[in-house]
Amino acid sequence: MNDDFVRKPVAYKDDDFLDSDDARPLRILAEYLGPMHAFSLENIRDTIVFFGSARIDEDGPLGRFYRDARELARLVTSWSLSQPTGAKHFVVCSGGGPGIMEAANRGAAEAGGRTIGLNIGLPHEQRPNPYITRELSFEFHYFFMRKLWFSHLARALIVFPGGFGTLDELMEILTLSQTHKLARQIPVVLYGSHYWQEIIDFDALVRYGMISAEDLNLFQFADDPLTALEMLQTGIAREPEAETMEAKPAVAHSRTSEDWAGPV
Repeated sequence: MNDDFVRKPVAYKDDDFLDSDDARPLRILAEYLGPMHAFSLENIRDTIVFFGSARIDEDGPLGRFYRDARELARLVTSWSLSQPTGAKHFVVCSGGGPGIMEAANRGAAEAGGRTIGLNIGLPHEQRPNPYITRELSFEFHYFFMRKLWFSHLARALIVFPGGFGTLDELMEILTLSQTHKLARQIPVVLYGSHYWQEIIDFDALVRYGMISAEDLNLFQFADDPLTALEMLQTGIAREPEAETMEAKPAVAHSRTSEDWAGPV
């Protein structure tokens, strides 16, 4: 026997293979199964997702949005923890980075609750903030898998001012709601009405026929934490009781054009 022979590791322990193009489906699947396993162990079923800019600093010119996100996350978590045994508990979830994401995790932690960070490696802005619950801190490579987990367990969405990333995440949820690709309606609150109405002319989308007037009911505006909390609570309470009894993911079962057309 050749003493210099080196046995190749089994495929699932072969780092060279796992980092190859051929193994990309396995990496994608791992970013689904890994969080699912962790959420199951931690009994996480329902989240309230906070979106917003990584660039908003607590002491900067838009610092009030950081402070309001922190306070709203604290209020949401305190309310959730006050629910009786057996009731649903809602866990604050953010993108895991600085800015509004940090504020949300920070407020939830200050209220004594667990809080989720779905982080993704980016060149400059994105480093996990220190307020995420250790067992609920996740690192993603694929944006689309990260976005899946934002929607998968979401019961409500609060969106603070942000840039391209925030707009991308917001439009993803609105599109899923508009096209009935969600198994339940997710209340969406846009925080900072002046900001949102300045950067997006929602009424113009209706005037040009790009969306229906009814689509404007997919979201609401709020300008203070207590109003936002009430909107979230009211939106969540509208969900039918039969649906809330199960850990049903937000993403609906796949539908085809034939499903929408009905029987021929």
